[in-house]
Amino acid sequence: MKVLMLHGINHNMFGKRDPKQYGTITLAQIDEKLVALGKELGTEVESFQTNHEGEMVERIHQGYFDGVDAVLINAGAWTHYSYGIRDALAILTCPVIEVHMSNIHAREAFRHHSCFAEIVKGQICGIGVDAYLMALRAAVSDVQSAKQ
Repeated sequence: MKVLMLHGINHNMFGKRDPKQYGTITLAQIDEKLVALGKELGTEVESFQTNHEGEMVERIHQGYFDGVDAVLINAGAWTHYSYGIRDALAILTCPVIEVHMSNIHAREAFRHHSCFAEIVKGQICGIGVDAYLMALRAAVSDVQSAKQ
């Protein structure tokens, strides 16, 4: 099984950016935790991060052609306004789970809306790095259930 983890804009700055909201964990540490949990679950996790919206869309398209089994996405601010990324995600035929370390519903009003909410399998937010791990467990479980 292969899961694609998509990290959006400014995530390369985790560990430095707004530690009150995001803690001090780095993107590399998040990815290490995902890979380790993936191994426990018998799943390969590939991570991709970009600060360029078009590159994110291209990587989603490549995920479609690669036949990934599930996608986890924390698109950062793009979550709230990128209909281009939303439309690319809608092309996928696998489960997509939206992830946020902070509780987007308890923050600024513009963060309460997700362009992806209507098309994703679920949304996990507000529990820090554990949101990523819960999303991976949920994705693996969903794919395994669909195969039975």
